[in-house]
Amino acid sequence: MLRTRTPTRDLGASDLDAALALCARNPADNCFAAARLLEGGLTSAGAHVVGVIEAGELVSLCYVGANVVPVETSQRTRLVLGDRVRKWHRRAASFLGPAEQVLPLWELVESAWGSVRAVRASQPHLATTTPPSQFGIVADERVRLARPGEVDLVLPAAEHMFTHEIGYPPYRGSHRSYRTLLQRLIDQRHTYVIVERGRVIFKADLGSVALGCAQIQGVWVAPELRGAGLGTTAMAGVVENVLQDVAPMATLYVNHFNVAARATYERIGMQQIGTFATVLM
Repeated sequence: MLRTRTPTRDLGASDLDAALALCARNPADNCFAAARLLEGGLTSAGAHVVGVIEAGELVSLCYVGANVVPVETSQRTRLVLGDRVRKWHRRAASFLGPAEQVLPLWELVESAWGSVRAVRASQPHLATTTPPSQFGIVADERVRLARPGEVDLVLPAAEHMFTHEIGYPPYRGSHRSYRTLLQRLIDQRHTYVIVERGRVIFKADLGSVALGCAQIQGVWVAPELRGAGLGTTAMAGVVENVLQDVAPMATLYVNHFNVAARATYERIGMQQIGTFATVLM
């Protein structure tokens, strides 16, 4: 039987509109990839984007930078994308995205990429377009954007969150690169905090903003304050601000085993719209 070759090629700056249109088929699922593309992912030396072309149309792509992210892939297109990803000699921090795309892609490349720290195969993907106040949730009025000069105030909270969520610290030795990343989020007005007595007691970031979606990440509450309702009212404050000032939809994904966080997000009106998966390298 003759086999029809499905062509792939590296995408460049002239492909930006087509790549964003592909992401826009499912804005909530593809917010992360679209944000990276808008930040220059098609021309960045630190990223690689390969597309699958059928009948002259871009039908799937895979973004590889600090993360490997499949976009609108099918069983057929994952086979050719997997072949490309398998041959790349670069390393990424994770594979992430919709579980039905990430897990089959990982199976195709696992033998070449080697051992992993963890496979989180079931992460509820949540979203809302409704302000929590409409559900009777009173937002914590202390929630505000972090200020440009507060990066060193945010750093301990961000470091603690990352270490406990991912399982290893965000940097070894100097914190310069990690601090620069935090400063960029603050400068973009993507970090929300509650500061009490000169200390951050709550933090949440917008990791990606694109296609009318804002993807929340890095949610953290000071350990001694957990279980008292701060997470609910603070997250309500974040979502209220996001829906008013940033995007008409707020999304996030959460580990299925994090029962407390899932209950918090449900209380503020976030509903599951799918399932993500993350393979941590």
